[in-house]
Amino acid sequence: MNETILYIELIPPKGWNLFERYFLYIYNILTPAEENYLKAIYHLSGVSNALVTTNAIADQMDTKPSSVTDMVKKLADKGLINHKKYQGVALTDSGKKIALSIVRKHRLWEVFLLEKLNFAWDEVHEVAEQLEHVQSDKLIEKLDQHLGFPRFDPHGDPIPSRSGKILQVEKVLLSNCNAEDKGIFVGVNSSSAEFLQYLDKLKLVLGDRIEILFKESFDDSFQIATKDKSVTISGKAAKNIYIQKDEL
Repeated sequence: MNETILYIELIPPKGWNLFERYFLYIYNILTPAEENYLKAIYHLSGVSNALVTTNAIADQMDTKPSSVTDMVKKLADKGLINHKKYQGVALTDSGKKIALSIVRKHRLWEVFLLEKLNFAWDEVHEVAEQLEHVQSDKLIEKLDQHLGFPRFDPHGDPIPSRSGKILQVEKVLLSNCNAEDKGIFVGVNSSSAEFLQYLDKLKLVLGDRIEILFKESFDDSFQIATKDKSVTISGKAAKNIYIQKDEL
């Protein structure tokens, strides 16, 4: 009877066998899921590393708050986040370093997929989500060198340096601009395939010079002009388009 019970208890958990779990524990290697949580907290906390609620993380990760609570405990036990009960979580220095490394790998892979493999800019995000978990530092440094040390990914987001430094770009959402404002289209707030395909239909690309001709108060839509065309931008889309405004 005891032998039967022991055999049942040693059946490997679904998805990871016992050896893999033991290896990750001994060498303190993070799982892809743990890395994804660190990256999500980094994006939600912003430059100031503000506290992020578990509900906000759940929305970002499209999961249940109870699942977030379990992961928060794991990451706190590893010294990667600080958790203040009823207030939220923030990355520790170690957690932020890892998060920036993941972001760096993700954005470098996006550049590689676009420039070297001819993926469209609306296709690279999902593939880079898988490639960002590669653990070889040497590979990533070779990749950076091969690409010519790019500073921005295909969506206009800055690529963190090897040391974790990240360029801060002065930019504002189109939705916060007014008629007669001018600037350069420098990035997007959403890298969803649907939104990027929408921009493709409008033939708007990063680097386009934009002049706001009119802002419709009824639905917050914009009439904008680029070098060779005039287009209407919906209020929803305007909340996802970043421009670097001309200095007055």
